[in-house]
Amino acid sequence: MPVRTGFFPRGAASAPPRPESCRHERPVLRQFLTMTEPLVTPDDRYVVVRGRLWRRSNPALSEDARERLVSDLMAARRAKQAAMRAGDEKARAQAREQVDAAKRALGERGPVWWTDRAPDWNRHLAKNTPYAGWYAEHSAHAEHTDEPDD
Repeated sequence: MPVRTGFFPRGAASAPPRPESCRHERPVLRQFLTMTEPLVTPDDRYVVVRGRLWRRSNPALSEDARERLVSDLMAARRAKQAAMRAGDEKARAQAREQVDAAKRALGERGPVWWTDRAPDWNRHLAKNTPYAGWYAEHSAHAEHTDEPDD
């Protein structure tokens, strides 16, 4: 009797061919490859997600520092998720503090990183900010790149 090494039918060396109706066509791949970058305000301060402005990282950070901080942020997010799954409120609170510290160091929270005294429009709807005219001109692009509602 042949040894079963996977989910293939007994004695099969590889997976059986897939029916033609299950095969993906190239347009699906092409559509995936042609996705555009997220919409960024002309001053490079915000990215627009579902019509809302989110502050970008400080561009003055070195690439090494930014990579380290992003790595710290992702590790803190994973720690928060693990703490939530374990039901450990103390670990969750500590991980949330680490997330906040990383976001502040990146410039995404806390004092603004720009120096022209312009107000911070973080988390505001773009249509309710001085970016409204610019956003209206780019709304077709924004709708194309926004995340779908759940």
